Amino acid sequence: MNRYVSWRNRRGTASVLIEKKALKTIGALCALFLVLFVGSLSVGSTWIPPHRVLLHLFGAGMESDAYVLGTLRLPRLLLGALVGAALGISGLILQGIIRNPLGSPDMLGITGGASAAAVSFLTFLAGTVSLKWLPLAAILGAAVVSLLVYLLSWNKGVTPIRLVLIGIGFSLAMSSLTTMLMLFGTTYSTTEAFLWLTGSVYGASWSDVRAMLPWLIGFLPLAVLFSKSASAQELGDSVATGLGVKVQLHRFALLGISAALAGSAVAYAGGISFVGLIAPHMARRLVGRSFGTLIPVTALVGAMTVFLADVAARTLFLPKDLPAGVFVSAIGAPFFIYLLYRNRHQ
Repeated sequence: MNRYVSWRNRRGTASVLIEKKALKTIGALCALFLVLFVGSLSVGSTWIPPHRVLLHLFGAGMESDAYVLGTLRLPRLLLGALVGAALGISGLILQGIIRNPLGSPDMLGITGGASAAAVSFLTFLAGTVSLKWLPLAAILGAAVVSLLVYLLSWNKGVTPIRLVLIGIGFSLAMSSLTTMLMLFGTTYSTTEAFLWLTGSVYGASWSDVRAMLPWLIGFLPLAVLFSKSASAQELGDSVATGLGVKVQLHRFALLGISAALAGSAVAYAGGISFVGLIAPHMARRLVGRSFGTLIPVTALVGAMTVFLADVAARTLFLPKDLPAGVFVSAIGAPFFIYLLYRNRHQ
């Protein structure tokens, strides 16, 4: 009996092979996602029964629920899910190309670049330039730092160890730069920057969801397209080259995809840490190490991590509304220590 389900395009340039067992896991995760999503829309300062939430989602809800669900909760949950999925896939790609279980957008300075650019915007341009340009500044910051990390890592090619070391250096440099910029700002801009760096989807609107969605829709298929190359690179550069992979070209493309996903996520939700570290590891526990299968599972795990953290942030300490990044870090920091301990001999 065939254990796999395969798909190949007509030209034969792209194909996907997924275990049937993994498909069942993906189906179960999708069902869990929907249940948690509806449940999350129900809870808050005002309880709305799940059946009324479903009626609203299908366009037959009560008028009294329209503002709470349609304006306050639904865009916030959707943006949290999109951001979590993007960060999870970004971390998965980085762990694959640098062959390091601690790989994440935070380690390589990608989120640091986005944060430094955003804080620069808040410090020097807030009040003179519309805040709607803040996401663009963050995305450009992530792109510039990613390119610099890659170029400085180049020496007849880019090796994972050089990429990691240069990335850590840039991460520390961006953190120092961000702190210095906050010291130069006003009390208001410093407060805004601090809240942004913590990471939150508070005040998310439908325009934010519409702006974030194309980044995920555009780069998710590209990640799937390069999934075989990423799997080969995990075996080492020599093996990957022997399998016909253009290692340097594909590594650059994968780094670009990771930077675009992480940069867009940070742009619309601030500096939410550890999602790119946690989600890939949880996904591997569920479906193994096949990169093509890991992408949708990591996206689902990352999405649920962020929107559940946001639900906890806005409900556990009512009437206060805390940043979601606080709760993600509360999970991520112990997990990071656990990974360091587990891999201490490697």
